[in-house]
Parts: sequence; C-alpha cells; structure tokens
Amino acid sequence: MAAIWYRVVTGARGERGLAYTAAVSLFKSASLVSLLTLASRITGLVRELLVASTFGASALTDAFNVAFRIPNLLRRLFAEGAFSQAFVPVLAGVRETEGDEATRRMVDQIATVLVWALLLTCVLGVAAAPVLVWAMASGLQQNPQGYEAAVVMTRWMFPYIAFMSLVALSAGILNTWKKFAVPAATPVLLNVAMIGAAWLGAPWFRSLGIEPIYAMAVGVMLGGALQLGVQIPALRRLGMLPHVSLRWSHLRAAWNHPGTRRVTTLMLPALLGVSVAQISLLINTQIASHLTTGSVSWLTYADRLMEFPTAMLGVALGVVLLPQLAAARAADDGDRYSGLLDWGLRLVLLLAVPCAVALLTFAQPLVTVLYHYGAFSDGDVRQTALALMGYGAGLLGLVAIKVLAPGFYARQDIRTPVKIAVVVLVLTQLMNLLFVPMLAHAGLALAIGLGAMINALWLLIGLVRRGAYRPAPGWGRFALQVLAASALLAVFLMWSASSQDWLALGALPWTRIGWLTVTLLGAAGLYFGSLVMAGVRLRQFLRR
Repeated sequence: MAAIWYRVVTGARGERGLAYTAAVSLFKSASLVSLLTLASRITGLVRELLVASTFGASALTDAFNVAFRIPNLLRRLFAEGAFSQAFVPVLAGVRETEGDEATRRMVDQIATVLVWALLLTCVLGVAAAPVLVWAMASGLQQNPQGYEAAVVMTRWMFPYIAFMSLVALSAGILNTWKKFAVPAATPVLLNVAMIGAAWLGAPWFRSLGIEPIYAMAVGVMLGGALQLGVQIPALRRLGMLPHVSLRWSHLRAAWNHPGTRRVTTLMLPALLGVSVAQISLLINTQIASHLTTGSVSWLTYADRLMEFPTAMLGVALGVVLLPQLAAARAADDGDRYSGLLDWGLRLVLLLAVPCAVALLTFAQPLVTVLYHYGAFSDGDVRQTALALMGYGAGLLGLVAIKVLAPGFYARQDIRTPVKIAVVVLVLTQLMNLLFVPMLAHAGLALAIGLGAMINALWLLIGLVRRGAYRPAPGWGRFALQVLAASALLAVFLMWSASSQDWLALGALPWTRIGWLTVTLLGAAGLYFGSLVMAGVRLRQFLRR
C-alpha cells in the first residue's frame, strides 16, 4: 500500500529511494507535530480538569467560555483561518519561484498591514464588548452577574486576537521553512498559563475579594504573550523576523505590494468560508445559552476532549501537507500532489476511525476520569458525555477536512470549499431544528458532527472530479480491514464501559485512572493487533 503511494509520488520505479526519503520526511514532520500537539492536548486536558473541578458548570463558567470564545472565534476567522489559508500558499509559491529574498520583502509588507489591522480591531473590540457578548450569547442576560462578567472578561481578553494573529504569521513562515516544532509547541504555553491561573490565580483573586473566574482571563492574555514571544528567536535564526513599520507612508507602500494584494484577494473568499464555520459556532452558542444553565460549559468541555484526536491527527497533517501541496502545485507536479493527499487520507482513516469509535462507545468513562472532580457533578459528567458522543459521530469528517481543504487551498482555489461550507451551514441548522428539541445541547454537537461528514465527502468528490486527487489502488481492502478492526474495538470498549461503575470509583481516583490506562492500552493493542492479523503492514507507513 505504502509502496504504491511512493511510486505515485515519484512517477518512476527507479526513484523509489527518493520517494521513501520524501515519505519518511513527511511522516517524521507529521509525527513531530502530532507529538507536540499531544503535549498541548495533555496540558489542555489538565487545564480543563482544573477549571472543571474549581468552577464546575455554572453561570460564571458559561460567562468565561463565552468571553473566551469571542477572541477565539476571531482568531479562527482571521488568524488561523482566512489569513493562514491565503498566506501559506502564496508564501510557498513565492519562495519556490522567486527565492528567499523576495519572500522576505513580501513578509515585511504583509506584517506591516497586519499590525495596523490588528491595532484597529482591538480598539473596536474592547469598545464593542457588550454588543459582542449579546450577539454571541444573549441568553446570558437571564443572569445579570454572568452577563456582566462576560463583558468584563471579553474586554480583558480581546487583545488575545492580536497575539494569535501574529503567531499565525510566524507559524506560516516557520512551517514553509519546514520548521514545525516551535509552532506546534506554542499552544502548550497557553495551557500552562491557564493552569497557573486556575491553580494559583483563582485562590489569590478570591483572597483579594475579586471573582476568581477573572483569573482565567489574565491567564489567557499571559498565554498569548508567551506564544508570540517564543516565535521571535526562531524567526530571527532564519533571518525571517518581519520588519514592521508604523509610518503611514510605509503602510500605503505595503498595501500596494503585489504579495499583499494577492493574499488579501485570496482572503476574501477564504474569509467567507471560515465565516461559515464560525457562524455555525455562533448560532450554536446562542442556542446553548438559552438552554439549561451549564449547556455552554458542557459543550465546551466535550469540545476540548474531542479536539484531542482532531488536533493530533487533522491539524498535524494539515500543517505539514499545506506547504508541501502548495510547493508541488507551484512545480506543476501532479503525481506528487495526488500522492501527498493519498498518504494523508490513509492515515486519517487508519487513526480517526478508532478514535471515533472510542468517543461513541466509551464517552462516559473518558469524561468521568478526566473531569469528575471537585465541583464537577455526576450530572455534568452525563451531559458532557452526551455532547462528546455527538461530536464523535462526525470525528472522521472533522479530521478529513483538515487534509482535504488544504488540497484546494494549495491550488489557490478557496471558492469551492466556501460554496460547500455555505450549503453545509444551512444543512447543519436544519439538523439543529430536528435534533435540539429531542437531544438539547447534545443535538447541537450531533449536527456539527454530521455536517462535518457531509463537508468532507463533498470536498473529496470535488478533488477526485477535478483530477487533482487520484486514489491509489488498494483503498477498498484497506477500508474493510480498518472497519473490521474497529468493530472488534467497539465490542471491547462497550464491555469495558459497563464492567465498572466509573462514577462510583471517584472515591478511588488513582484506581479509576489505572483502569482507564489499562483499558486504553488494551484497546490500542487490540486494534493494531487486529490490523496486523488482517494483513495491514503498519511499518509501511513509517518505512524509509
């Protein structure tokens, strides 16, 4: 299977050594990003555990989650969303065709325009905080204390968007130079800052007579500053640290630079595409704010846990593939382009399907062991587990999108994913009308999951029809092998979930953690052992 892909990449048997080297390089890069993302997600789970045990699921935690979601929404909309999707392909193309010096000049001009835009955005965001909170979650007005807290924390945290936009600029440069470690590791710093805020800051704020939840807003801002700070030495070592000018005449020159114009032109459809996903999030948060108190928090806790496999698999592959796909496209190497997509999609199927099975069949034990401490009640566990199962139904789609969408972005075709996303948004909201009355907040998660599956399938069909992606032979057999191993995994996890009273084991937390560890190790052994017995040669995903 892997050998077939290697031949597709090179287009010649005589170049298999080169292909193996390229494959190993890609896999090592993806593995490095995944390992660092794993560290980020582990610290993220520690962060959420501390927040859950310290604050539980209440009106104030809902307020913090809404306030934090506002700059996060804009971060995904502008920084990691439209900007990155437009910036990285242009950056990779200019470096491939014009060299490093032209790329450096373009980066300086784009950074100048970006800084000016961020200064204006932050001023407007802080001033408009009450309107933003109302637009995101008007249901918080049912609890005046929660609504006011959300407004205050939004003002404190809004400049976080500036930090993260500059981090996105830095990460795009570093990833294009195949320096993946620093961008992948920086999210750990946000988690560490927020852990410190929950562990040390909240008690200190309480002793000062300040509402403890405000400590989390301070942690977010500190984390953003740290994430940007560690990018600077890495960029300086490459000689790619942007030179930003705050002079008006320089801004006009930067705006008129061809690279800036190309990025902004591509950002417009990309902005619409990312906006669709964020509009869906906005609508869901608005709906959740009108449901039972705690609904926003239950969805947030489930989302954090679901992001564990999504980030490790999808984000890692997307980060590694996008600059490589863009370079292959700029070199007009269609075989390599298709081979990259085939390799990424096989890894998605291999790893995302068992993760989805785990979220669907083992959700309550996972939530129990990770969150069931302190103020986090038995009822919170059950409600968060229901939301997690809803997300799990679409995990394969959520991960696959991270590989398929870069296939369009690398071709500088952002319009097609946008059109697909708009239709999926409408379908998702129609599903909300059906699911929310029956399943409450879990219906929101299920609609997102199913919408992601539709989105991913549509993207896949689009790439195949354009001839950009030509699936290598062996897909049918490989899919059956994965599904058979996943079926055995589902049976094992369902038995494990019912074999213990996971909630009652809260009196023995280390015993409960031990049972979870043994279960997950056994599940991994069963799944990969079954694949090997079915004839899947796992080493070919790693082999030089």
